[in-house]
Amino acid sequence: MSWYLLAAIPVFGVLILVHEFGHFVTAKWAGIRVDEFALGFPPRLLSFKRGETTYSLNALPIGGYVRMPGENGETTDENGNYDDRTFAAKSPGKRAIVLLAGVTMNILLAVFCFTAAEVVGQVNFYSYAGTVVKDSPAAVADMKPHDHIISVNGHPTKTFPDVVNEVGTIINAAPKDAKTAPITIIVQHAGSSEQVTLTVNAIVKPEKDQGHLGITSDDTHTFVTRVPIWQAPIKGVQDIGNVVGGTVSGVAQVIAGKLPFNQAVMGPVGIVSTTGEVASSVPVIGWYWMFFLVGALSVSLAIVNLLPIPALDGGRVLFIGIEVLRRGKRISPEREGIVNLVGMAALLFLMLLVTINDVGNLFHH
Repeated sequence: MSWYLLAAIPVFGVLILVHEFGHFVTAKWAGIRVDEFALGFPPRLLSFKRGETTYSLNALPIGGYVRMPGENGETTDENGNYDDRTFAAKSPGKRAIVLLAGVTMNILLAVFCFTAAEVVGQVNFYSYAGTVVKDSPAAVADMKPHDHIISVNGHPTKTFPDVVNEVGTIINAAPKDAKTAPITIIVQHAGSSEQVTLTVNAIVKPEKDQGHLGITSDDTHTFVTRVPIWQAPIKGVQDIGNVVGGTVSGVAQVIAGKLPFNQAVMGPVGIVSTTGEVASSVPVIGWYWMFFLVGALSVSLAIVNLLPIPALDGGRVLFIGIEVLRRGKRISPEREGIVNLVGMAALLFLMLLVTINDVGNLFHH
């Protein structure tokens, strides 16, 4: 999978490019001077200047920025003269539009990706056994590769996820001290028309990377489900709602102590690993999950940037809100700059902790 990890580079690039382009184009619309449009963080790899703007590609592909004068509230140039092309010189409405444009572009990217995912379709696996691990419960019960699994404990199974769900239900109902759980599985061996009843003693608590039965899905028995192209955008918007709902649910579980923090949060290292796994599966299961992953990451980036934390877009919008509530009285540029600096330091520290957590999860995995 090592080469597939490189897929994270274009994924990060698209997410950052779309977000920063939103800031860039609205800043130009608002009449704000853009000094630099950068992908990644320094050190700088290459750059060129067109007009008044420098376009840069930097070495650390974990972010980007659109550098504008007056981002911390300054309305004067380097000589102390009023400059109406600074960010701070614009009306609260225009500044808010520029700040929220990045999040808006990420949402639009998510709609596009989810729509594309629904159009290309999701590869589904019929209820066939692929690999049967040697000496596993399924192998001991005489299940063979390419067996068609007709039912599990009397419940018909059409897809492999049906098998997984039925087995999971049985495992969850097993006594806490049980090591195995007997499951009645009806199969049809490859090349045979007869159905055979097997009793599989599923492992209740298997080791990591081992299933309860010891089988995988069969990638030679698949079908694709697609959404008609005229319905795909609607489904794409619904997918955004599902991702947001799942994110909120995950945060609630962490707060309630039902989900460990290290399992709920994923940083750049975790994203690279996940992207590599999804990219490596494209030849087998198609592009659905790659499009879905990019869409989900774009939604997550939008959510994070909306948080009212200094240095993030949401934090800067909060300053504008305070200014409006104070009837145009602004927080001093010095104080706003200090708050944003502290916020950035806190975010970098948090990113460091998340990265350490990601690396730990990789080694633990």
